[in-house]
Amino acid sequence: MHHHLRRPSSFLRRLSTTTTSSFIYTHPESQSTHQPSSTVQILTWGRGSSGQLGGGKEEIRFYPTLLSSLLLPRTFSLSPTPGRLPAAAGPASGVEVGVSCGLFHSAALVDGRVWVWGKGDGGRLGLGDERSLFEPSPNPNLEEVRSLALGGLHSAALTRAGEALTWGYGGFGALGHSVYHRELLPRLVNGPWNGTLSHLATSGAHTAAVTDSGELYTWGRDEGDGRLGLGSGGGPGEGGSLGTPSKVKALPVPVVSVCCGGFFTMVLTAEGQLWNWGANSNFELGRGNTVSSWRPQPIPSLQDVRIIQIAAGGYHCLALTEKGEVLSWGHGGHGQLGHGSTQKQKVPLAIEALAQEHIVYIACGGSSSAAISDKGKLFMWGNAGDCQLGVPGLPEVQSLPVEVKFLMDDDEELGSHHVLSVAVGASHAMCLVSRQPSHA
Repeated sequence: MHHHLRRPSSFLRRLSTTTTSSFIYTHPESQSTHQPSSTVQILTWGRGSSGQLGGGKEEIRFYPTLLSSLLLPRTFSLSPTPGRLPAAAGPASGVEVGVSCGLFHSAALVDGRVWVWGKGDGGRLGLGDERSLFEPSPNPNLEEVRSLALGGLHSAALTRAGEALTWGYGGFGALGHSVYHRELLPRLVNGPWNGTLSHLATSGAHTAAVTDSGELYTWGRDEGDGRLGLGSGGGPGEGGSLGTPSKVKALPVPVVSVCCGGFFTMVLTAEGQLWNWGANSNFELGRGNTVSSWRPQPIPSLQDVRIIQIAAGGYHCLALTEKGEVLSWGHGGHGQLGHGSTQKQKVPLAIEALAQEHIVYIACGGSSSAAISDKGKLFMWGNAGDCQLGVPGLPEVQSLPVEVKFLMDDDEELGSHHVLSVAVGASHAMCLVSRQPSHA
């Protein structure tokens, strides 16, 4: 493993003078005088009653607050995000970094290693017990990780070798180990697939994985809503769950990415076509009706639109087009659709308030939404009841996107905040930012 972890030294503390960072990571290449380095920071905000903000205490952070600084090679890249089309194959960039939020827990991924914090019930932090952690802690049971997907009461990871690991509460079958008890440590998912896995996603009670050949496998809870895409009967377990992975044979096209909503599932083909299935009582399937269906189908109105990323909350969906537009549909009761109302949206509709921005990244919490522009600006909307939108003083229902501002404090020499990715939980959120000096 090519990395060094250090306590904040006087040199590194200058990267984060606004607060004491819980951890600081320095990649060896970034210390070379021949290799230009990048300062990347993790910021958190919202309600942290279970430690999910990582600041060491129960607290509410009204706006993005520094958690840690990372010194990375300039060639770093984002780790794969559930629901996002894979980056075009190019030279391996080496160091990958990413963040993920479960309902009440959080994780960061840096160069194959994982740090976890927040609520620990059910073993969802994967440290061998059920304690909650109020500061990021390295998980020694995880290494060579490529992608993270945190669920409601459990967690999942995709390794560089193309294997899936899951841990935490097992009562819904979402761990994929055939047994329904908790797993306090990461455990390998033994699926029936051939080859390796290239993509992994999860949500409250179900999990999905894509193989390198484009097959989709699902497991977890299916209460007759059809979210697993395996037929109308549901599985044999409690709540219609299926505790081991099964191939979605009804999907007639190969796929490259998948996203799990509360009670439904979405996938993307390599060409950017969106297929979905499952619960539809709030128009989650975007077909103009409320007929739930276990059978995968494309969304009629998006047949000729190339989608590059999909994201889902409990009952709503976002899709990002290759042109930088954000479409939303489903339940809008908390303003999470971004159309200035709390009405449901029957079919995908472009968010007019973001029309002047070229959006490059999207994310959903349970009932909130986020988008990042090509200029590194962060916009959020939806449920603001726990300050999870990062803008103080908002109404509890924020039905139009607002730009999240970043305080400079006394680290102005690092330059402006350029947001790279964002993750949203039930009551908190987290983002990765690159600090870009104006003279750079």
